[in-house]
Amino acid sequence: MKRTIINELLHQNEFGNKVLVKGWVRNRRGSKNVAFVALNDGSCINNIQIVVDFANLGEEVMEGINVGASLSVEGLLMESKGGGQRMEIIAEKITLLGPADPNKYPLQPKRHSLEFLREIAHLRFRTNTFGAITRIRHAMIFAVHNYFNDRGFYNIHTPIITASDAEGAGEMFQVTTMDLKNPILNEEGNVDYKQDFFGKKTNLTVSGQLEAELAALAMGRVYTFGPTFRAENSNTTRHLAEFWMIEPEVAFNELTDNMDLAEDMLKYVTQYALDNCMDDLQFLSKRLQEEEKGKKAEERSMELIAKLHSIVDNDFVRLTYTEAIDILRNSKPNKKKRFNYVIEGWGADLQSEHERYLVEKHFKKPVILIDYPAEIKAFYMRMNDDGKTVRAMDILFPGIGEIVGGSQREERLDVLMEKMAAMNIPEEEMWWFLDTRRFGSVPHSGFGLGFERLMLFVTGMGNIRDVIPFPRAPKQAEF
Repeated sequence: MKRTIINELLHQNEFGNKVLVKGWVRNRRGSKNVAFVALNDGSCINNIQIVVDFANLGEEVMEGINVGASLSVEGLLMESKGGGQRMEIIAEKITLLGPADPNKYPLQPKRHSLEFLREIAHLRFRTNTFGAITRIRHAMIFAVHNYFNDRGFYNIHTPIITASDAEGAGEMFQVTTMDLKNPILNEEGNVDYKQDFFGKKTNLTVSGQLEAELAALAMGRVYTFGPTFRAENSNTTRHLAEFWMIEPEVAFNELTDNMDLAEDMLKYVTQYALDNCMDDLQFLSKRLQEEEKGKKAEERSMELIAKLHSIVDNDFVRLTYTEAIDILRNSKPNKKKRFNYVIEGWGADLQSEHERYLVEKHFKKPVILIDYPAEIKAFYMRMNDDGKTVRAMDILFPGIGEIVGGSQREERLDVLMEKMAAMNIPEEEMWWFLDTRRFGSVPHSGFGLGFERLMLFVTGMGNIRDVIPFPRAPKQAEF
C-alpha cells in the first residue's frame, strides 16, 4: 500500500478509505480500552490522530509506542468524534519501525528552552518550533530563486575559497594544507605561502560580490546564494561564523534601481511566506506572544503576521544618512543619553539601536538609508560628487536593524585606484577586478541580503542560531 503524506491527508475530504501513514510519535494518551497517538511526519505543523482500539488490536500493541518512536500505521480515515481535530485514523495495523527509550529520549511533550534545544540540534528538528522554521527556511530559499529566475537573473556559483577580502575587515578563516606544527618558512623567516596548496594565502570567503560583479559585467543580471564566513569573535544573537548570503549584481543599474530591486524582492519573499507558510507562521506567532506575556506592552514585539504585512503593505521610507543623523541627534533617547552610543554628529557609524529607532519609533516603516560617509564604507562604493559620501544603501527592518547592505559600485578606474591606494589595497592582488573597469566598464549596482537575518524577521525568532540548522559560532562547531 502506498504511503500518504500527513499534510496531504489533512486536506482530504473523503472519509472511510484505508490509508497508510508513517511518522514519529509526538504524544500518546489513553484509557483502559483505547489509546490516542499523535503522529507527525514533518510535512506540516499538524499531527494526525491515531485511534488504537485495544479490543481489535490488543493492549500489547502499545508496547514500545513512546514519544519519539517511529511507526507505520494502516487504518481507516474517519471524521473525528472528538474535539481538536477534523479527522483521525482508526488503526488496523501498527508496526513499530524504531523504538525510543522514554527514559533516555530528551524531547518530551512539554516546553523546552531554546538554549537546551541548541545543545541537541541533531534532534531539535522534531520539535514544532524547529519543524516550522525548517519548512519556512525552505520556502524562503525557493522564493528567492523563483524571484530572480522570473526576472531574468542568472545564478552564479562564486568561490568559497578566495585570496581576496571583499569587505576589507580581515576577519577571515584561513585555508591551508601546511603542517601547522612545522610550516614552511621563507628566507625572511615568514610562512612561505608559495609552498601552500594554492601557492598563495587563501581564506574562506566573506562575500561573493567581487566575483558576481565580473559576471554581471558580461551577463547583465546575476545573483549568488551561497555560504559565507566571518572569523569575528562575536557571541551576540545577531552573528554567526558561517551564514548564507544572497547577492545580486546588475549592470547598468544605478542607486535608485538598486533600491527598487531590493524593496521589490523583500516584499516578494515576505508575501510568499504569507501565502505558503501560514500554519507555521500562526504557530510561531502564538509562541512569541506566549514568550512575551510577562513583558510590558511597549516592550512586546509586533504580532508576527501583522509585522510581515507591514513590509508588504508599506512603501519603504528613503532618506540620506545626513537626514538620519539629524533625526537621531535630536531624538529623545539621544538627548537623554539613553542610546549606548550617543550620536554626537555627522560621520558616526550607526549602531543597531539607532537603526531600530528610525524604523520602530520614528517612521514605523522599513527605511532605506543612502549616501553614507565614504570613510565608514567599503572601497568599491561609488563616490558622490560631494567627495565626502558614497552611493551606499542600507535597508532597515523592525526588530532587526540592517537587513540589506548595498551600493552603486565605483565604475571609474581612476577613482577606484585612488580609493584602493588610500585604503592600502594592493593593485597587483586585484588586477582582475580592475580589468573590468579597463574594458567596457558601465555603471552597476548590487546588494547583500543575509539570509539568516531574513529568517529572523520572517519567523520572529530572537537568536540567529535558531534559524539555521547547525549554527557555527565561537567555540561552537558541534554536529
